Amino acid sequence: MTQGLAELLAFSQSGITEAFLVFLRVGAVMAVLPVFGERSIPERVRLVLAIAFTAVVFPAVAIEVQGLAATSQGLMRGVATEVMAGLVLGLALRLFVMVLQIAGSMVAQSTSLSQIFGGGAVDAQPAIGHLFLVAGLALAVMLGLHVRVAELLILSYQFFPAGMYLPKEDVLTWGVNHIAKAFALSFSLSAPFLIASLVYNVALGVINRAMPSLMVAFVGAPAISLGGLLLLFVSAPILLELWQTGFAELLLNPFQVR
Repeated sequence: MTQGLAELLAFSQSGITEAFLVFLRVGAVMAVLPVFGERSIPERVRLVLAIAFTAVVFPAVAIEVQGLAATSQGLMRGVATEVMAGLVLGLALRLFVMVLQIAGSMVAQSTSLSQIFGGGAVDAQPAIGHLFLVAGLALAVMLGLHVRVAELLILSYQFFPAGMYLPKEDVLTWGVNHIAKAFALSFSLSAPFLIASLVYNVALGVINRAMPSLMVAFVGAPAISLGGLLLLFVSAPILLELWQTGFAELLLNPFQVR
């Protein structure tokens, strides 16, 4: 009986160590994950979410971390590699949410709407960026983000094996690719507002040259703000649908290097 208890204790200790290694990757992802990792969510809630995701992921990947948990050297290597892999994966998802903030900043600056309606955000950002961000997070939840994140965490062990340091060349190429796509999409989302602002300012300059006595600033400032709000009302559903499509593609294949 004593021998059986000793074997059970050793098995439980090994299982806890393996679960801890999985928790490191899950926790690193949760630290920067959209929706679940927002600063507005209390830390205790995020901790519970990380434990819940670990409970879902661990049974599917326990065999991947068994070798690391067997030795102290493997455990130390696993602590470093698992946190790194989790941060890389989480930052890729976070970067795509930052697309909305970047696009919102560009839109706000071009339409003189950067100082209103933005006080509810945890991070200082323009009004339209905050509106885009909240809408994008809601769409991400509607896509079943929790299910997709659990799938990504399980699949990540095929692309980022436990205990293996990520090749810096692949990570660099992968990161640059995601950053380029993010900025390209940000500019695409804000393009209607930038074009409208350019046309408006050119027209305003022509009017000012034709009628120097007219105070175009008093006429133009309300016009650009009203026009920006009307354009936002018309184009926001289309722009958010484009972002949702791109985010869904990212969730389907976040590990593409090129």
